Amino acid sequence: MATKTATKTTTKKPAKRTSAPRNASSGKFTAEERAAMKDYARELKAQKTKEDGKKLHQQAIAKMKEPDRAMAKRFDAIVMAAAPELAQRTWYGMPAYAKDDKVVCFFQDAQKFKSRYATFGFSDEANLDKGGMWPTSFALHELTPAEEKKITDLVKRAVR
Repeated sequence: MATKTATKTTTKKPAKRTSAPRNASSGKFTAEERAAMKDYARELKAQKTKEDGKKLHQQAIAKMKEPDRAMAKRFDAIVMAAAPELAQRTWYGMPAYAKDDKVVCFFQDAQKFKSRYATFGFSDEANLDKGGMWPTSFALHELTPAEEKKITDLVKRAVR
C-alpha cells in the first residue's frame, strides 16, 4: 500500500516595501500640499491672459502676512526691473514669473508651508545650469542691497 506524504502548504507573503512612502508619517498629502495643488488647478483655468495672471499675482501677494508681504512686493520690483519681459502670474498659489508661458522663478512666503523663512526659487526652465550641481532655491530672511543684487544677477542669468 502506498504511503501518504504530508503536503506542505505555503502562503505567499506580500513583497516588502523597499523605500519609505513619500510622507512616511501618514502616506498622504498634507493640507498645505492639497491646497497648493488646488491653487494650481484654479490658476490653469483662470490665467487665460497676461492681465489675468498679473491680477492673480497681485492677489497672492496681498494675501500674505507681514513681513513676507513687504518682502514679496520688494522682490517683485527687483525681478521686474531685472527682467521686464517676464510675465507675472501665480504658480501653486505663489507669485511667479514666466517666460514664454513657462515659470522661471517664484517667491514662496514662509507661511505657505509653515517654514521659518521665505524662499526664492527657480524652476527647471531657468538657465542656471553650471557644472554638475547648482542651487535652485534660496532662503530669504531679509532683503538687503547685497541680496537684491544677487537676485538681480540670478534672474538675469535665468532668463538668458
